[in-house]
Amino acid sequence: MSVLDWLLDSDPAIRWQGLRDLTDAPPEMIAAERARTASEGWDARLLSLQGEDGQWAGGACFPADASGWRGLNQGQPWTATLPTLQLLHDFGVDPLSDRVKLAVQRVRNSCRWEHAGQPFFDGEVEPCINGRTVTLGVYFGENVDALVERLVGEQLADGGWNCEAENGSVRSSFATTINVLEGLLAHERGRGGTHESIAARRRGEEYLLERKLLRRKSTGEIVDPSWLQPSFPVRWHYDILRALEYFRSAGTTPDQRLEEAIEFLRSKQQTDGTWPLENTHRGRVHFELEEGDNKPSRWNTLRALRVLRWYEERLP
Repeated sequence: MSVLDWLLDSDPAIRWQGLRDLTDAPPEMIAAERARTASEGWDARLLSLQGEDGQWAGGACFPADASGWRGLNQGQPWTATLPTLQLLHDFGVDPLSDRVKLAVQRVRNSCRWEHAGQPFFDGEVEPCINGRTVTLGVYFGENVDALVERLVGEQLADGGWNCEAENGSVRSSFATTINVLEGLLAHERGRGGTHESIAARRRGEEYLLERKLLRRKSTGEIVDPSWLQPSFPVRWHYDILRALEYFRSAGTTPDQRLEEAIEFLRSKQQTDGTWPLENTHRGRVHFELEEGDNKPSRWNTLRALRVLRWYEERLP
């Protein structure tokens, strides 16, 4: 079985994206495969887990029963509304399907942030959360313009963002920055963006590029070796594949400062042509998507192959 056949022999969420990103399949075939996601496979399972209160696991960012999770040393639970909607987005569920629109309406009407009871699509105070909320809001047809304006105003002098800025930090975080950049790009694509948000996004890109996606600007050292271990689902975390996926999504000509990250990504490919799952972010999940770390990963293989296809086709 070829790697492409192996990818396509999977859940509709992977099949439709594989057809779109790695083949020359006609649009009607891709659309038909995508249409299956809301009624079959992982997306359908996630949608069926929404509670009567319009939330997943009774909470916005955290499950209702997870108040003591930090003391259990089992990782952050990933079953509440934010991480679940993030999965539905990453799987590419059709936001226009009636089932999805009803689920999102229930979130809009009922889900409130743990921070201070803010409505879900209004966001809360942390830019790493608000960046993802913008991505989700645009995808599911919600107005998040005010949240975008807030994020633009929270950009730090070095070009990025940091959830710890409210506690006095003046240096940006790679993780917070990628969450915000994804949101700003989604808003720009879906609603046109603003002059200020487009400029902020470009400054944020430069923050990552001048560090080659992985190095300290001050010393040139790799910031965190785990960033060389692509994971999926990404949650709020950063790694080089997530950053490369962002630049692929932006659709620009690859910057030469991406080369080192690209070579690290290539080095992860196994002899059978697949990429492994690595550095899974521990915590309670709805259900497992793959067989575990160091095993062939359809998600990482799909994502790596489409990054490399973009990079090789668009490189000057």
